[in-house]
Amino acid sequence: MKPLLRLLPYLKRYRKTLLIGVGTVVGSNLFTVFQPLFMGYAVDELKLGIETKTYVSTDLLQWALLIVGFSLIAGFFTFMTRQTIIVVSRHIEFDLRNDLLAHLQKLSFSYFQNKPTGDLMAHATNDISAVRNVLGPGIMYPSDTLMTFTMVLTLMLMKDWQLTLLALIPLPFVSVAVYWLGKVIHHRFTERQEQFSRLTTRAQENLSGIRVIKSYVREEYETERFQALSWDYLKKNLVLARVQSILWPLMFLLVGCSMLITMYAGGIKVIDGEMTIGTLTAFVAYLVMLIWPMIAFGWVINLMQQGAASMGRLAAIFDTEPEIRDTEKTDHSIDSIEGEIEFRNVGFTHQGAGKPTLRAINLHIAPGMTVAVVGYTGSGKSTLVNLIPRLYDVTEGELLIDGRDVRTIPLQVLRSNIGYVPQETFLFSDTISENIRYGMAEGGDDRVFEAAHISRIAADVSEFPRQYETMIGERGITLSGGQKQRTSIARAVIRRPSILILDDAMSSVDTYTEEEILSRLREFMKGRTSIIISHRISTVKDADLIVVLDGGSIVERGTHEELVALGGIYADLHQKQLLERELEQL
Repeated sequence: MKPLLRLLPYLKRYRKTLLIGVGTVVGSNLFTVFQPLFMGYAVDELKLGIETKTYVSTDLLQWALLIVGFSLIAGFFTFMTRQTIIVVSRHIEFDLRNDLLAHLQKLSFSYFQNKPTGDLMAHATNDISAVRNVLGPGIMYPSDTLMTFTMVLTLMLMKDWQLTLLALIPLPFVSVAVYWLGKVIHHRFTERQEQFSRLTTRAQENLSGIRVIKSYVREEYETERFQALSWDYLKKNLVLARVQSILWPLMFLLVGCSMLITMYAGGIKVIDGEMTIGTLTAFVAYLVMLIWPMIAFGWVINLMQQGAASMGRLAAIFDTEPEIRDTEKTDHSIDSIEGEIEFRNVGFTHQGAGKPTLRAINLHIAPGMTVAVVGYTGSGKSTLVNLIPRLYDVTEGELLIDGRDVRTIPLQVLRSNIGYVPQETFLFSDTISENIRYGMAEGGDDRVFEAAHISRIAADVSEFPRQYETMIGERGITLSGGQKQRTSIARAVIRRPSILILDDAMSSVDTYTEEEILSRLREFMKGRTSIIISHRISTVKDADLIVVLDGGSIVERGTHEELVALGGIYADLHQKQLLERELEQL
């Protein structure tokens, strides 16, 4: 149950409402527990009427009206209980879900590389719902049960303490059963939730990769895999259901034993004249009122175990510290950057990798300079530029921005001054306008049109039915590869960054469109630093400096003419692309 202690800060936010809720629980029970007393008095009055053969007395009618009146008032308090405690649980569910997403967004890239998306989706849905059950029914029913049990037990003891003690004999067995079964439920529920995560992950991958599945005619294969995971989930649900199915009948059995004892012992007292029939009726009614608390006790323990298991899974995420974050070394007086970049003997190794991705990188980029990075696939180009916005942190050497260690610059300031277009284009299921506008905190349509013009997407948008208000579907599925890339470039440009990074951002556009984009970017980026990664020599040949990576190290650097004359890797790439162009022309 320790993971549930993590919910205390959330409960403190709504403590006033919760206190009101507890007050309504007291009111509800106060007007409920006296009803069996009135019922007992009414039965005795009725018995007296039967014995004397008289009509229903005024006293009997008064008892009936009291029962109805108290029931209505108790019902009102019960309604208010749900309007306070249950509503608070929904608010905390809202807060918890938002906090989870906010925390996930702070975590580093490496975390998501090792955590399936479907697993995180399961945390945000099933686990948070299980925790909410603890905060709603898990608070309401224990407080109601405790109040009911205390008040009813007090009145029963006042009526007949001997009969009360006899009726309570089965209760210790309830506690033992609930404790033992609760531990089993906790374990089984954790297993079920983990299987649900695997099932969600498989479903998410199937839906995201539906085009690949259909292209390779693997529908039946994926259906079988999903069916196998679903079957495992079903089995784990059935195992959990079997354990839970023991709990409820056991509760009813033990309650039935209490009822049997009460009827037998109480019946003897009535026969011997030690107790009136009305008192026995009230006693049985009180025992009936204890049935729900005893059952609710087991049900709440069930909810608590499930909630503790889910909160434990959520706590594992909340306890994960972001590897990349602002620290005590961060200089919060920095509010902008100029764009000077310097790599000093920088090395980088991915977690769990056997060898470094980058080795001894030394590179100085002056503000306003355009630098191109080329090299064979896997040479470390993307990793190099990912270090600049601190998507990863260097593991060796220093990376300086404007002469300062990049780790001293607030993350918000650093990343808001960088326009980054990654290799894998991602667009949101929204309008083209909103996807472009995503790159800036504020600004009007003029900025959107300007960015679209620079990236050469404006002409395409003008032909769409709703132009900039056209919905582009999930991941921009209605756009071509080139249109996605140009929209992403517009998103980066619109923020007017000090540093622009294009990581193979024009691989899906033709050479003519590429030249137009580059010419417009040169004008736009005057005075700003640009870093361009590309496999096309035509994209990088006009850069102020070209560096060639191979095996994670810079092996060549210079202008286009200098590197062609050098006769190395760059010259080899250039020659191959010239041959490819000649073959295309033939």
